[in-house]
Amino acid sequence: MKKRTYPARYPVEVPFSRSVVVGDYVFVSGCSGQTLETYHASSNDPREQTEVALDKVKGAIEEAGSSLEGIAKMVVYITRPQDAFIVQDTIDDYLQRNAPQLAEEPPAHTLVCIRGLHEPDLLVEIDVTATLGL
Repeated sequence: MKKRTYPARYPVEVPFSRSVVVGDYVFVSGCSGQTLETYHASSNDPREQTEVALDKVKGAIEEAGSSLEGIAKMVVYITRPQDAFIVQDTIDDYLQRNAPQLAEEPPAHTLVCIRGLHEPDLLVEIDVTATLGL
């Protein structure tokens, strides 16, 4: 059985791992629009919250030894259906700037609208599965 490693840690105590590496895969826990500085939503803007979430995904993946190009699967949770196109456009723009290969050959992707996240002002959360070595 392959060993698990936990390369990315949050600066505060939480009951889950920010990321787990098993074999050649990196599993990143959901990253919301909550900033690591304040632990509150960055704003009430879905575009800004999506950028914050993607920055956290990027950081966790890089700490695990991969990169955005290694993303194989992305799951996006939103709390307001009307934000779906804004969030997707923001993801597309972010990938175009930071991982152009993924903009051309996107990962598997699921978008789900849910009733709410762990804080009422959070609008988006993103979790990913990535591979090492890309």
